[in-house]
Amino acid sequence: MVNRKPPQICIVVPCYNEEEVLRETSRRLQQIVSQLQDSGDIAQGSHVLFVDDGSRDSTWSIIEELAGSHASVKGLKFARNFGHQSALLAGMLTADADAVVTIDADLQDPPEAIAQMVHAFRNGSEIVFAVRDDRKVDSIFKRGSAELYYRVLRLMGVDIIFNHADFRLLGRAAVDALRQFGEVNIFLRGLVRLIGFKHEIVLYRREARFAGETKYTLRKMLALSMNGITSFTILPLRLITVLGFAVSVFAFFAGFWVFVAWLYRADLVPGWTSVVLPMYFLGGIQLLSVGVLGEYLGKSYMEAKNRPRYIIEKTV
Repeated sequence: MVNRKPPQICIVVPCYNEEEVLRETSRRLQQIVSQLQDSGDIAQGSHVLFVDDGSRDSTWSIIEELAGSHASVKGLKFARNFGHQSALLAGMLTADADAVVTIDADLQDPPEAIAQMVHAFRNGSEIVFAVRDDRKVDSIFKRGSAELYYRVLRLMGVDIIFNHADFRLLGRAAVDALRQFGEVNIFLRGLVRLIGFKHEIVLYRREARFAGETKYTLRKMLALSMNGITSFTILPLRLITVLGFAVSVFAFFAGFWVFVAWLYRADLVPGWTSVVLPMYFLGGIQLLSVGVLGEYLGKSYMEAKNRPRYIIEKTV
């Protein structure tokens, strides 16, 4: 069994309008860092890196205050809001450590699970996925939509771990491998799975949000889901082909039936149904197909621009 030396870790925390929870998040994360350093599980110099994703409240001021008061706290500020995934990526690529842990600021993912993740890393796993073991703290809608989200992604061929979000540990080799991916539309839950390396899963119980409201609205969740599908699979394009073929076959047999009925002079009841329904049916399929094609075309357009995935305004 591999027994790595105690690693220096960096805990990356993306923040967007998190002034209500930031001080408590910092306290608990520093407590974990201190405990793991005292037990010899991680090296001195381990720290917490808060990434301010263009917050409009006092989040950055609090980060500056925490960094000025604690040597184990650092901060990174975006020039504007680039999104949760970009904030995570910036923190991981900026971190100077043997291993990087990513965790959200709302304390729903318990920092205490980091000890298990470090243990798995020291035993030879380059990537450690923290996976929640239940969804009891979620509302019925949140639980149902999340399960549907993971099932749809898997159905579409996206390699994703069920009930794993963005609570994970990556070793230096995994971070360097992630650096080679250059796409602008980032979906880390899928990208990390593409890296490979030995991995392990750590189970934990998700807690209720410490304070404030979630910044991940339904619109953002749907956008992330669509990004995950269109970034990692062309199955929707293939489904369009299958659907088009099926409709063509149906139209052929319908035409054949009309021809036979006319040939034998059958009494056909005239009406608008035979005209309007096929028109709406085919029109709906065409619009759906154009929409899916447009989504892929738009993504290719954005990737071709090769714009920066984030812009760092300042660090502390």
